[in-house]
Amino acid sequence: MRYLSRSMVAVAAALILSPGAVYAQTSQGWFVPNQGGQSSAKHGTAAPSHTARRAVAMPDMGPAIPVAPASDPKAEAAAQAQASAPIPTLPTLMKESPPPAPIIGVIGVPDVLQASTAAQAVQKEIEARRAALTAEVKKEQDMWRRVQAALADPNAHYTQDDLRKRELALQQRIGNSQLAFRNNEARIQAAAQVSLGQIERTLIAVIRQVSTSRGMNLVLHRAQVALNMNEFDITTEVTKQLNQVLPSVTVPPDSAFSKVTAAAMQAQQQADQGQGPIGQ
Repeated sequence: MRYLSRSMVAVAAALILSPGAVYAQTSQGWFVPNQGGQSSAKHGTAAPSHTARRAVAMPDMGPAIPVAPASDPKAEAAAQAQASAPIPTLPTLMKESPPPAPIIGVIGVPDVLQASTAAQAVQKEIEARRAALTAEVKKEQDMWRRVQAALADPNAHYTQDDLRKRELALQQRIGNSQLAFRNNEARIQAAAQVSLGQIERTLIAVIRQVSTSRGMNLVLHRAQVALNMNEFDITTEVTKQLNQVLPSVTVPPDSAFSKVTAAAMQAQQQADQGQGPIGQ
C-alpha cells in the first residue's frame, strides 16, 4: 500500500506543480515538477506484499468529443452568400477641413523606461518580493517531499486508515499552498501594475509636453520607423523630463490588495498587454 500511496502522492503533487495545470504560474517558472519523487518507482523500489496493494483508479476522461453533425445545406448556402455579400451603399459625407501637415517626432519608449529612475526602483522592489516568494515556494516544496518520503518509508507502520488520512492531508496542504502562492503572486503583480501605471501616465504627459514644445503633432515609436534624423528623436529629452518630474514612485505593499482585487487587476493587465498607448 505504501508503494502505491507514494505514487498517488507524487502524481497529485506533479499535477499541482505541472506547468500544464490550469492554475500553474508558468510565467515565473516556480511550479516546475520535480521528477525525483517518482524516480524510485522507475528504478526498482521494492514492491509491497500483495495484500498491501490497492488499485489506483484511472482518471475520469470526461465525455467524448461529439462528432460534428452533417452540414445543413440551407445554412451552408446562407454562409456562402454572407461571405460574398456586397458592401452596402455608402452615404455621401460632408467635406471636412483637412488635418494639419504632420510634424513628426519619434521616441524609444523602452529606452525611456530603462533610464527612468522610478521604473528602475519599481523593478528592483518587485524582483525582491518575487525572490522572497520563490524562497517560500521552495521551502514548501521541500516539506512536501519530506512528507512524501515518510509515507513511502517501508519501515514505517501505518494502518490503512492512518495512511489514507495522511495522504489526504498532504494533498490538501499542496492545494492550499498553491492557492496561497498564486494569490501572493497576484498581489505582487497588482502592486507593480499600480506603480508602473503611474509612471506610464506621467510619461504620456511628458511626451505631450516635449512634443508640443517642439511643435510636433505626431509622435511615432522609434521601432516603427526605418529611417529618421536625430532632430526628430525626443527620447533623451523625455527621459530627462520624466526623471525630473517623477524621480520615484511608491510601490504599494502586497497587503493593500485583497485576493479578488489582485486577481482582477492581474487579469486586466494581461488583457491590456500590447494595447496600451505606449505599449510598444
